[in-house]
Amino acid sequence: MIFNRHSDLAGRHATLSASKYHWIRYSNEKLLTWFKTQLLAREGTELHELAASLIKKGVKLPRNRKTLNLYVNDAIGFRMTPEQILFYSPLAFGTVDAIVYRIIDGRSELRIHDLKTGVSKASMDQLMIYVAFFCLEYEIRPFEIDLIELRIYQNDDYEPYHPEKDEIVHIMDRIVTGDKLLSAMLEEAVV
Repeated sequence: MIFNRHSDLAGRHATLSASKYHWIRYSNEKLLTWFKTQLLAREGTELHELAASLIKKGVKLPRNRKTLNLYVNDAIGFRMTPEQILFYSPLAFGTVDAIVYRIIDGRSELRIHDLKTGVSKASMDQLMIYVAFFCLEYEIRPFEIDLIELRIYQNDDYEPYHPEKDEIVHIMDRIVTGDKLLSAMLEEAVV
């Protein structure tokens, strides 16, 4: 048999796919709710891409209390880098929405901002992990950073947070320990 070619679909995933098979057991109501969640996730990805592009180009948005506008304008104002990968190992890395590290008048500052487009309450844990990745990658101890400010932009506002340095050290230790543990398991599986 000669199979139909669908080269335009290569690398894409269908909403009603075989690999995400749970939908076959959903009621119609649950299927619609699940699909709306998928659409919102896609919209969130598109908003992140738009925000990163605006920040890179330095295009400010109208000053108002809209989440996207606050996030983009603040990132530009603080001269932040959008969509930056922070890497500790192949098992421990992540992409931060916006970051800046600088030293001004002998005082160091690390600022990490996160854009949340969903409605469920976000956690600062994600941002603290980014701080730990930053410290591990650039070999900077948290106690050497004078100001660490984390912000989650969501629901037309932002929530700032200044983590305790001990919190970051604990997360760094968990990353290092977890990485060693998982790497050893992978090595054993290969041997």
